[in-house]
Amino acid sequence: MIQPITQDEVQQVLSMTQLPDVAQNLLALSAHYKSNAVFSTSFSLEDQVIAHLIFTKKLAIQVFTLDTGRLFEETYSTWSRTLEKYGQPILAYYPDTASIQNLVTAKGPNSFYESVENRKECCYIRKVEPLKRAIKGKQVWVTGIRAEHSANRHDMPQVEWDGENNIVKYHPLLHWTTAEVRKFIDDNNIPYNPLQDKGFVSIGCAPCTRAIKPGEDFRAGRWWWEDKNKKECGLHVHG
Repeated sequence: MIQPITQDEVQQVLSMTQLPDVAQNLLALSAHYKSNAVFSTSFSLEDQVIAHLIFTKKLAIQVFTLDTGRLFEETYSTWSRTLEKYGQPILAYYPDTASIQNLVTAKGPNSFYESVENRKECCYIRKVEPLKRAIKGKQVWVTGIRAEHSANRHDMPQVEWDGENNIVKYHPLLHWTTAEVRKFIDDNNIPYNPLQDKGFVSIGCAPCTRAIKPGEDFRAGRWWWEDKNKKECGLHVHG
């Protein structure tokens, strides 16, 4: 049976390297927790950086993604190109079929535009519930969260306890800038979503994502019809 851990234990493992180096930290996690550490990718720029390190270093960290059924074609293309480049598996998790059928039958395919409650219901079925299956029984969840992504992430710790999912989360690129991420992508010839070059900085489901305008914050392109303070889907809940 997998024993629960604390964020202090993960920080101790990370400190073993004595280096502020993402690759070394991921290697330390992989060596210590092996298959009990997982990484969730949406094929964003930062996620591609982390996937590149996991795949090229042949780390034991399991990589998975959530296919909501409403992703951009460009996202699927990036997924395919990532598989072609690295030849490593990416485990796909899908929404529960009955739950999607019931939702769409009762409310139609675009009910998320009608209210915040409907949108969160859709997010839960398409993303949150599959995520819970993906990380169930795991000890460490590696994410591509960066502080620049939204105001409520500026003061996040790099290692935190997720009480909702009973798992420790590690955000290796939390303090990286967009310029640093882009440089790493370019220097290592990493495939990335072409929408990132067209003003899309936070890419989720196609009906719920648009390019941002000059001067808008990173999350402005997600659920743009809602109040800006409600722009989380439930995957990352912070106290």
